Amino acid sequence: MKILRAHKIRLKPNRKQETYFRRAAGTARFAYNWALAEWQREYSAGGKPNEAVLRKRLNAVKRQEFPWMTEVTSRAPLIAIQNLGEAFSRFFRGQNRHPTFKKRGVHDSFGLTNDSFRIDGKKCRIPALGWVRMTERLRLEGKIMSATISRTADRWFVSVLVETDLKPSATPPKKAVGVDLGLKTFAVLSTGEKFDAPKPLKTQLKKLRRASRTLSRRKRGSSNRAHAKTKLSIVHYRVTCIRSNFLHQLTSRLSKRFGTICIEDLHVKGMVKNRRLARSISDVAWSEFRRQIEYKCGDVRLVPRFFPSTKTCSGCGTVKDMPLSERTYRCSACGLVVNRDINAAINIRTAGLAGTGPTSRPDACGEDRARGTSRKQEAGSVAMVAPRKTGKAAAICGGVMV
Repeated sequence: MKILRAHKIRLKPNRKQETYFRRAAGTARFAYNWALAEWQREYSAGGKPNEAVLRKRLNAVKRQEFPWMTEVTSRAPLIAIQNLGEAFSRFFRGQNRHPTFKKRGVHDSFGLTNDSFRIDGKKCRIPALGWVRMTERLRLEGKIMSATISRTADRWFVSVLVETDLKPSATPPKKAVGVDLGLKTFAVLSTGEKFDAPKPLKTQLKKLRRASRTLSRRKRGSSNRAHAKTKLSIVHYRVTCIRSNFLHQLTSRLSKRFGTICIEDLHVKGMVKNRRLARSISDVAWSEFRRQIEYKCGDVRLVPRFFPSTKTCSGCGTVKDMPLSERTYRCSACGLVVNRDINAAINIRTAGLAGTGPTSRPDACGEDRARGTSRKQEAGSVAMVAPRKTGKAAAICGGVMV
C-alpha cells in the first residue's frame, strides 16, 4: 500500500538564495491574490470560475503584464492558483472559511513539482537557482511528489512530500490507560505517572513583552521596524518549537506503550473564554495533544466532557463535591484516599473502556457518518470512541513523526 508522507527540513541559503526565495514567495502570493480577484469578479458576473482556466489565463498574459514573474520558477504561481482551487473546494464542502487575500510577510511560501525539484544528500536543487544546502538528509525512501519552500521567522524550510510504502506496524500493546489533563500537572495517567508541561509561553513571556514593546516604538515602514518584527517572530518560533517537541515526545511515548488511550472530550474553545485561565490553557495546548494522540494511537476513546471524573470515587462510584483547593480525594463510603488527578484518570479509563462499538470521526456538520447521530446525541452515551486518523499524509518534523 502506498501512502504520502512529508519531511520538513531546514535550509541554509546564502543571501542570493534567500533573496530568490523572497521573490518566489512574493510571486506566488501575487498570483494567488490575482486569481482570487478574478474568481470573485467572474463569480459576481454570473460565471463559474475554475482554477485551471485561471492558470491558462495567467500564462497567456504574464509575459506582457507581469514580466517580472518570469525571473523565478514558473511552478510558483501555478501551484499557488491550484492551492486557491483546493481552498474553494474545501470551502464548498464546509471544511473551512472563504479564501481571503494573502498579506506580505505572513506565511510566505511557494510550491515546486517533482519534475523541477531534486535532492542529493544534504542539498536540494531549486529551478532557476541551483543547489541549496539542507541541515539533514531526507529520511523517507520513495518517489518525490512535490516540495514546498516556506519561511518561519528568519528561517527557511523545505517540506518534501514522498510516496512511500506503508510498512506493517508491530502488534500494538493491549494495555489501556486513562489520561487526565490539567494546568498544574499537564497529564496524569491512571498508572500514577505525572508529566509536567514546559509552559514555554510563561517562561518566554518577559522576552515577548520586551520584543513587542520594541516593535511598537519603531516607525512603520522602517528597516528598524522590520528588524524588530523579525526578533519578535523568533521568540514566538522558539515558544512553538518547545511546545511542539514536548507534545510529540509525550504522545509518541504513550502511543507506543498503550493500545487504548482514554481522554476527556474537553471544550477548549469555550474554556479559553475565561480571561483568567485563557493564557495558561493556550500554553499547554490541550487540543494539539488530542489531535496528535488521535492519529498516533490506534484506539482513542473520548469520555463526554460532562462526565464527573473528578467527583466520582474510583473505588465505589460515589459522587461528591470536590472544590479545586482539595487535592486529595477522600471517600466517606469506602474510605479510599487517593490523589484527585489519579482518581480522575482511573475514572476516565473505566468510562472509556465501558464504551462499546466503534464510531467514525464527526464531519464538518457535526454528524456521525457511520451511525447518523449528532454530537449532542453522542454526548449522552458513556463514551465516544475515535478511530485512528484515516488521512494518507503524515510528516516528520524535528526528528519526530507527525
